[in-house]
Amino acid sequence: MRSVTRKAATIGATLALAMSGALLAAAPASAATSCYASGCNGLDPAATTCANDAITVSQNGPLELRYSPSCRAAWGRDIAGIPGDFLEVYNDANGKYTTTWHSTGRFWTPMLNDKDVKSRAHLKSSNEEDWTDWY
Repeated sequence: MRSVTRKAATIGATLALAMSGALLAAAPASAATSCYASGCNGLDPAATTCANDAITVSQNGPLELRYSPSCRAAWGRDIAGIPGDFLEVYNDANGKYTTTWHSTGRFWTPMLNDKDVKSRAHLKSSNEEDWTDWY
């Protein structure tokens, strides 16, 4: 009789463990953002969750205005940067962030609040000056 009780206890414990594992595995991953709106001001989009859902909302040549709907933040990005490029993002509430690139390739500004305001990016290099549309 002890072996039957022991087998039942072992089966019950195994089932309980399996069920708890299934429940834990079924729990959804957190969709929380790492910042929101003005809380994103000055942060690097690549160091937050904001880059995960970012879209290019305006583009002019190599200049992009990137926007994260979950973070409600925008930033400027140059997809073909050269040393000395000057890139900024600003909004119509007088917010602004600027960066200068010292290498080659993609670079971007810190993020700027885009909740209930419009934003725009600006790129100035030795041979061109570009602006994105307002978004």
